[in-house]
Amino acid sequence: MQIHNLSKTPSILNTFMSELRDKSVQKDSMRFRRNIERIGEILGYELSKSLQFKAQNIETPLGTSETVLHHNDIVLCSILRAGVPLHNGLLNYFDAAENAFISAYRQHKHHPESFEIVVEYLACPSLEGKTLILADPMLATGQSMVATYEALKPFGTPKDIHLVSVIGAQQGVEYVAEAFDADVKLWIATIDDSLNEKGYIIPGLGDAGDLAFGNKLQQ
Repeated sequence: MQIHNLSKTPSILNTFMSELRDKSVQKDSMRFRRNIERIGEILGYELSKSLQFKAQNIETPLGTSETVLHHNDIVLCSILRAGVPLHNGLLNYFDAAENAFISAYRQHKHHPESFEIVVEYLACPSLEGKTLILADPMLATGQSMVATYEALKPFGTPKDIHLVSVIGAQQGVEYVAEAFDADVKLWIATIDDSLNEKGYIIPGLGDAGDLAFGNKLQQ
């Protein structure tokens, strides 16, 4: 897997990431969602540089302008519910993309330190020969990303696969790197060192879904 870690180059992305982490700024859920969306836009822009392009003539009121435009059939798939703001940011840039949504969550059966990923809902167009962008803001253990792709396989074989995350743990990055082929690309805003005993990224930012949309009842 090819890893593109945007934090290696200082940019305005650092501002959005610092606000996502800051527990005082996190109290503003609308700003939290907007920062994830803006990071999605930046990740989408960087990702776009790896797409396929071809020359095209555009007729203006005064003449003809030649430019190069991407000609990928994109399917953007996000993991609910934390993935919605990230999805929106990517969709701002890939506005012609088809869309897929999947519900994948941690189910704790016996104690908080152990869980399995459960997929309950999936809506997806055909993926055959298309460019799949699979988005999940938090790449913690990596199990959700892998389980989601396994659930998508019956919908066809993509031509290209891009994984997009806001923040990941090194352990999760290594997990998905082993699960996906070498030509798959991961676009991520930053990578933290470790996970705690509950599988949360450290230092991370907390529960992205709760911070974006409010606390949920535990099942």
